[in-house]
Amino acid sequence: MTAQELVNKAVEATRGSYSPYSGFTVGAALLCEDGEVFTAANVENASYSATMCGERNALFYAAAQGKRKFTAVAIVGGHGGKIEDFCPPCGVCRQAYSEFCSPDFKIYLYNGREIREYTLGQLLPESFDLIK
Repeated sequence: MTAQELVNKAVEATRGSYSPYSGFTVGAALLCEDGEVFTAANVENASYSATMCGERNALFYAAAQGKRKFTAVAIVGGHGGKIEDFCPPCGVCRQAYSEFCSPDFKIYLYNGREIREYTLGQLLPESFDLIK
């Protein structure tokens, strides 16, 4: 799957966003090693701390379905559903991805015009993990 195809799936996923408090929609498309794609959006909560980011929703749903090997994720977001800037994953999402993904795992960000590619290692150097 190309980066653009994965980004397109992330854009589609923003339609499922429940973001009445911030108005900021996020969509993510997670590519598994076997080619399956899991998409999800952010879901907010009045308590804020119970809010879940779209990229973690995709990761946790895939993991709950028994997936453990991933190659890339595309993440998009914007106020009022308008994708006009890059939407990098928060620190909690970066740490969650480090549980399952290697430092060379690809992260695609899209601003409505161009795709930027990063690796998890670039966005989360010196991540915390158990001794393996």
